[in-house]
Amino acid sequence: MRKILVINAGSSSIKFVLFDEALNALISGQASEIGGASTLRIGEVTQVVPLADHVAALAACLQELDALGHPLSDLHAAAHRVVHGGRKLVAPCRITPAVEAEIEACVPLAPLHNPHNLSAIRAIARIAPGLPQFASFDTAFHATNPEEALRYALPAAEEAKGIRRYGFHGISYAGLVARLPGISGAALPRRLLALHLGNGASLCAIKDGRSVATTMGYSPLDGLTMGTRTGEIDGMAVLRLAAEHGVERASDILNRESGLRALGGTSDMRTLEAATHAEARFAVRHFCYWIVRHAGSMIAAMGGLDAVAFTGGIGEHDAHVRAEVAAGLGWLGVKLDAQANARGDIRLHAPNSLVAMWKVLAYEEQTIAQDALAK
Repeated sequence: MRKILVINAGSSSIKFVLFDEALNALISGQASEIGGASTLRIGEVTQVVPLADHVAALAACLQELDALGHPLSDLHAAAHRVVHGGRKLVAPCRITPAVEAEIEACVPLAPLHNPHNLSAIRAIARIAPGLPQFASFDTAFHATNPEEALRYALPAAEEAKGIRRYGFHGISYAGLVARLPGISGAALPRRLLALHLGNGASLCAIKDGRSVATTMGYSPLDGLTMGTRTGEIDGMAVLRLAAEHGVERASDILNRESGLRALGGTSDMRTLEAATHAEARFAVRHFCYWIVRHAGSMIAAMGGLDAVAFTGGIGEHDAHVRAEVAAGLGWLGVKLDAQANARGDIRLHAPNSLVAMWKVLAYEEQTIAQDALAK
């Protein structure tokens, strides 16, 4: 049986899930605090293990998998989540030297992510040089946006540097498109508003199965209010922050100290929902307001709306946020089944709703495994 090791590498952590060819998750784990007080979790067991770098971390993961009856010889491939594919890497693919070079060329576009994705790719190549490796890109799904949606109104010389809209959460949206017909028992809606709501949050306008607009842009900072990111902000405000604090400090403010954390004191939506103080209530309202406001833009890009689909941690678990979004879209004929929403059912819309509403569980790792098996 072919097994696929799906890897999601960060700066100091590596998460993995091992799938069989039927896309059943066999076991998952995580190497944390790589290069520091490192730990290795396999299944439910966590142990303190010295992990100097990504090579050591992945070697330890593979060693533990071997001990549990999943030797390296059983692996069909390693499949990686890569955040940025730029203009050229717009579909899942096998990693070749040319693909690796293109991922590296995208480092200036995703300096917080692509270097660590590359570290994992190179670590696997060093540990298991004969193992095929594949990549799925978070930006790829949005390559079907029209050029007018992707191009900033900047001088050509700046656009040539890659400063344009790309969009993110593409692996999540691709998986949602693939799974929704099986969930609904019907064909994919022609005009689908997809909401990936979590610590990072975005919307995507999906027409005839293809992305035609999305809220994130050059980076994952743009668009909705998020856990620690501002979302949409005027460029002149960014320049003022940079002038007063310096570029690095301004980046920290925009990406790590803003969003729900700045408005309500924490980036955790469950904590905010449970709180009663005014700041927490405002943070939740702000989050929902900007979802609905940006939803109008996405719906306009599709020329109407046939269905709404929620995914991501907040989208899947927060009934209050779903209800607020449904209420904000009520003018379009969206009617929520309150009891179904409270239960967290898959089907969320009332029988007389003009627009269908669904909850789709996010299985990004499974989508990445499927991408690798399809190649």
